Amino acid sequence: MLAITLVSPDPAALAQAAAVVRAAVAITSDIPLGEGALDLLADSPPVETHQAVKAAVGALPVDFAVQPVENRRKRLLIADMDSTIINVECLDELADFAGVKDKVSEITERAMRGELAFEGALRERVGMLKGLSVDALQACYDDRVKLNPGARTLVRTMAAHGARCALVSGGFTFFTSRVADAAGFHLNRANTLIEAGGLLTGTVGDPILGKEAKLAALREETAALGLIPADALAVGDGANDLAMIEAAGLGVAYRAKPIVAAQAHAKVDHADLTALLYFQGYTAAEFAS
Repeated sequence: MLAITLVSPDPAALAQAAAVVRAAVAITSDIPLGEGALDLLADSPPVETHQAVKAAVGALPVDFAVQPVENRRKRLLIADMDSTIINVECLDELADFAGVKDKVSEITERAMRGELAFEGALRERVGMLKGLSVDALQACYDDRVKLNPGARTLVRTMAAHGARCALVSGGFTFFTSRVADAAGFHLNRANTLIEAGGLLTGTVGDPILGKEAKLAALREETAALGLIPADALAVGDGANDLAMIEAAGLGVAYRAKPIVAAQAHAKVDHADLTALLYFQGYTAAEFAS
């Protein structure tokens, strides 16, 4: 049995997409999940069903997932931080304090599209922060960093239902520790900015946490819990998230770069992060505040 989950901030678009899906796929059950979210159950081949739903949704502002009903509620969440759980790229914002945001942002964009090796791109960008006061880190967090809509609800709901929640970032521990506390993650992993005398040295601690380290985190956390990657949900937006997204039982591209959106199991371009709860079959009544 397959669950076809449709989520949209636009009720009219959701109704239109659902009607077209019902006409294209033999639906056996219709389950409202909350305002703007609906499960349609079907006993049909996965690939053909996904293709039919994709065609039905078309250009409508509707996010969807097609997956087996069995094991859809995941027991591990592995999430990227920058531009996924939070609204900004922290390194780009720090670069603004150093007066080099344009240069750093250009490299960030290329790295996220998969055009540059992550490690080299990170070292180059951090090098441009040499001499920046460490006070800028807290100022950046206070002034620029906000949780994306639905992030806190996503994490706290999964945690309340027994899932382990890990924030795994190619960014920096200064930010992940604070964001993890704000959203309710159980643990966080990231890179470390090196400082001396109250100033950033322009270097980052080794080993650098990037694409392979994110995948390793997924494998290590599932193993520690006695689970397998199929029991995990991974979400991110950039190329260094792709390995963990592909390995997870449900890999979601959130407002992602094309290389990620093309290979993820599902993508969220319109709804907020609570869409990941609906994809797992949670109803709005089960959401934690």
